[in-house]
Amino acid sequence: MDRNVLTEICLHQLTLSGVHEGEKVIVLSQGSERLDYADAFLAAGQRLGARMYHMRLPPPLPGNGAWAVGESGLAANPEAVEALKQADMVVDLIFLLFSPEQMAIQAAGARVLTAVEPAPLLARLLPTKELRERVEIGEALLSKAKTMRITSRHGTDVIYRLGVYPTVGEYGYTDQPGRWDHWPAAFVFTGGADDGVDGKIVLAPGDVLLPFNTYVREPVVYTIEKGFVQDIRGGLEAELIKSYMGEFKDPRGMGMSHVGWGLDHRAQWHGLTQFPGGMGMELRSFYGNVMFSTGPNNELGGPNDTACHLDIPMRGCSLFLDDEPIVVDGDIVVKEMQQSQ
Repeated sequence: MDRNVLTEICLHQLTLSGVHEGEKVIVLSQGSERLDYADAFLAAGQRLGARMYHMRLPPPLPGNGAWAVGESGLAANPEAVEALKQADMVVDLIFLLFSPEQMAIQAAGARVLTAVEPAPLLARLLPTKELRERVEIGEALLSKAKTMRITSRHGTDVIYRLGVYPTVGEYGYTDQPGRWDHWPAAFVFTGGADDGVDGKIVLAPGDVLLPFNTYVREPVVYTIEKGFVQDIRGGLEAELIKSYMGEFKDPRGMGMSHVGWGLDHRAQWHGLTQFPGGMGMELRSFYGNVMFSTGPNNELGGPNDTACHLDIPMRGCSLFLDDEPIVVDGDIVVKEMQQSQ
């Protein structure tokens, strides 16, 4: 992407995020990754009069190939964490989510924005105030609910007992102290009680496996009891899921993590074919998807901090809060959350 265009979209982002004259903003990168993003954020922040800094960590050491959440180069560098805690805003270009370091930075009052998706996607899914309103309506509904039921014509029928963990809304920018968001994003989620998820989830062709960045081709059946996956059955995808999770040698990876639905009508279900190098944020956000996750719930304040994490956006599901329909067959039915005509 042209450097000037990248700077302009970063300026849009920082403006929505409330960056103003005199604020301290630190851009965090590692190795040679996304240095063009760092330059663009630095230039944009300067135009707003902010005090801009770039913290660049060394590249990560080679791992075992598994995508482990919650692990960052900051873990061995407490001095860097202390410096980041002094910022008003941290722009995260390395993906700190689920890490104790990010939680410490947020607890100190710094707001955090993650931006790791391909630049053309950042430009196409620029955050808007209207999208924020839609997400906050969903957040309010979800925060009041005691149960969530998800069904589908493929056989999904699972119930989450809610009320233990907070509700989170992501709309792609952050202007509140201590708040995290991810650009791009448009969905709401919470977590079920640690022992309060029971039923069956059936993945259907076209559902998405993240971080595999692949589409399901044949059904995969999850059996869940008291908040933990007891069985995964199916063909090749089921075997891949079990093999991947086995790499972590951590039974907590079978725990049920966050759950919610997407709200961005601009996001495209076929997004993986356009941006195979991204993390799949477009797939988490597309309008009417219902996404469940397995693994850590520490981002919601839960005890599970396993590094084994999968996000699975599903199409064509129905979602009910306290028996009231929110999503029906993949379509949002609450008028206030529906896409503008």
